[in-house]
Amino acid sequence: MHVRHLQVVDFRSWELADLELEPGPAVLVGANGEGKTNLVEAIGYVATLSSHRVASDAPLVRHGAQRAIIRTAVVNDGRELTVELEVTPGKANRARVNRGPVPRTRDVLGILRTVLFAPEDLSLVRGDPGERRRFLDDLLVLRAPRYAGVRADYDKVLRQRNALLKSAATSRRARRADPDALSTLDVWDGHLATHGAHLLAARLDLVADIGPLVSAAYAGVAPESRPAKIEYRAGIASSLPEGYGTPEGERADIEVVADALLAELVVRREAELDRGVSLVGPHRDELDLILGEAPAKGYASHGESWSFALALRLGSYDLLRSEGSEPVLVLDDVFAELDRRRRQRLAEVAVGAEQVLVTAAVEEDVPSELAGARYSVADGEVRRV
Repeated sequence: MHVRHLQVVDFRSWELADLELEPGPAVLVGANGEGKTNLVEAIGYVATLSSHRVASDAPLVRHGAQRAIIRTAVVNDGRELTVELEVTPGKANRARVNRGPVPRTRDVLGILRTVLFAPEDLSLVRGDPGERRRFLDDLLVLRAPRYAGVRADYDKVLRQRNALLKSAATSRRARRADPDALSTLDVWDGHLATHGAHLLAARLDLVADIGPLVSAAYAGVAPESRPAKIEYRAGIASSLPEGYGTPEGERADIEVVADALLAELVVRREAELDRGVSLVGPHRDELDLILGEAPAKGYASHGESWSFALALRLGSYDLLRSEGSEPVLVLDDVFAELDRRRRQRLAEVAVGAEQVLVTAAVEEDVPSELAGARYSVADGEVRRV
């Protein structure tokens, strides 16, 4: 899989940028602030419908413009598909495939798959649990695009249930009985267990599959360090069989997970009514990153944290590559952050990719193994040199 062409209009700092690409390494060199990261961010947006830098779409639109356009031509197994996304803050985004509109924007997911490693990835190790949950869910969607709908359904149920709990908590504090709210809550419990089970079971299977790959990638990047592993910590673990959803245990069964969620909802009902918020479900879970016997967060050195972040991305790349078309590897301003050994290890992986896109402020930061097309990004222009 590779991107043959990228065009952006009113995206970030770019009024217009047009870029022809080819398989193999492509290095975009430019000073900070020239817009090279904006270009690979646009490619990542086509793959995930989200940015690795911001949570909302508004910053993606150039100041003074009403919308941004991203156009890509993606080649996969000799077949080319064109994708056009129109990003309009405050309104529904629109998408076209081969110039024809699609019913839902998320229907473009799966046409392009990318694995991106960027300085922001340090938050996977040092940030809050939400960063690691997003890592898992984004990878789920890359692995199987239907999980975009699963995520959306679960988030909708969670919002509705939280609104009901907040209302019930207010009534309780005012010492007013609200039997209708409690009966409605039973209905939403069922919805949360159903949709949450699909998401949670998929996460458990994903961690079981990617865990050994992450451990191996970390050993390759930091052979002198303690061994690394990842474990999924579910809030309903006590309601599941021992070893459930682990590489050594059985694969996650949606009905078993749904029953466990319902059982935990019964146990936590009073606490939820007191606090007015949902305390049970995959939105409360954690992905534990472990070095030796200690959690990486708070105990890993700066170099170990970078190594773990890199291992998570390399594990993702290996997993996706083993299951279908090889994803495009995107390395955004990371070589300047890595020492010589980590640069070398990353270059060894990258050089074997069908397409790797690299951004760098200084060309000398890019390992010689990634010799290939070079592009200069400066003064509002991108050109091949």
